Amino acid sequence: MLKSFLSKIGIGSLQVDTVVDNQVLEEGEILNGTIYIDGGEADQMIDHITLEVFVRTHNYSPDSDFDTIDKPITRQSIELVGDVRSKETRMIPFEIVPDERWQIDPEKSSLMLKTTVHIPGGADAYDEDQIQYG
Repeated sequence: MLKSFLSKIGIGSLQVDTVVDNQVLEEGEILNGTIYIDGGEADQMIDHITLEVFVRTHNYSPDSDFDTIDKPITRQSIELVGDVRSKETRMIPFEIVPDERWQIDPEKSSLMLKTTVHIPGGADAYDEDQIQYG
């Protein structure tokens, strides 16, 4: 099965990639993937990584300052043990089981997967991409 690249986050020379087995899921399938952490030129501390599935709805309203609304569906936190060492590579598999909230109207909404890398005392870095279900 061909892996589907989803997000790439760079923090200094540290690289965090989220790769899913399939960005297009049929009903009943599970979202499987792997987070790849490639250490850069120096050790880097990562507090944890969060995977979040949410629905992004596009709805223009003249009464609102926002044309896009994000509604979280599920969140998975991945705790890391220790620093990511220079030149070290870690692979962290994950699995997210869809439920009825993943059923959306693709004309109005998008199903998104967001990866956030939480850095102690620093700015959290994130990237997101669309997935399809059903």
